[in-house]
Amino acid sequence: MEKQLTRINPKVLLLMGVFGVSFSSIFIKYSNAPSLVIATYRLGWTVLILFPLIGMKFRGEILKLKKDDILWNILSGFFLAVHFSLWFESLKFTSVASSTVLVSTEVIFSALGFVLVFKGRINRYGILAIIITFLGSIVIAANDYGGGKNVLYGDALALLAAVMVAVYTLIGRKQRDHLSTTVYTFVTYSACFITLIIFDFISYTPIYGYGINEIILGLLLGISCTLLGHSVFSWCLKYLSPSYVSSAKLLEPVFASILAALIYGEIPQISQIIGSIIVIGGVYMYSRYE
Repeated sequence: MEKQLTRINPKVLLLMGVFGVSFSSIFIKYSNAPSLVIATYRLGWTVLILFPLIGMKFRGEILKLKKDDILWNILSGFFLAVHFSLWFESLKFTSVASSTVLVSTEVIFSALGFVLVFKGRINRYGILAIIITFLGSIVIAANDYGGGKNVLYGDALALLAAVMVAVYTLIGRKQRDHLSTTVYTFVTYSACFITLIIFDFISYTPIYGYGINEIILGLLLGISCTLLGHSVFSWCLKYLSPSYVSSAKLLEPVFASILAALIYGEIPQISQIIGSIIVIGGVYMYSRYE
């Protein structure tokens, strides 16, 4: 699988991955189950699908994993679980357009993490881009203010989800230097699934009794959004920078907003579109001058 993927241009695969994850918000919006439950179903299906592949072709690499790699992957899975929990919940309160645009600010938080944790430096264009992105987020929040406190709460959850997935991306970049995509994603997704189960237990959220519809939605999310989305992003991190991968994800809110307009009739307001353009422009500017 890894060798077959190397024959494809990473940028082409990245675009395919973005298209895959664009369906996330659409499927989640359709779900009636608690956010933690649909996230648990998604990761449960993902791990189940990957398990036979691991047993047949990657068991040797799994057995040779170092303790540090296992711990880093578990940590990565934890942050991914928190990301899913927050972002899925945000879609219960705010629009697909606002939520997907705000979660796309991940690249900005990745940049801040690069500076604070890895002692990197950001040039003046990068700083300007961060300011522009922040202003765009304010415009979106100001537009959503008229929708009530619940909408702003959804926006805040989407921003926190962006922080969590930024940490996940930074750890992924570190691990993908020496681990195959399949092994890295399997261990990370397994840790994410177990973390979500723990979240369900702590919050007294039943994980069954929601009907076959939710199980199918979890399967669709696992295939189109996790395996054909996040796994592709993880593979691309070996060949492309974290910021480039994150900036490519800016197409997700565009695709998702179009799908939401067609399926749910969620037509963005002018001020919402302006704020989204400012955010996307700021993130693109940062990625360009990285």
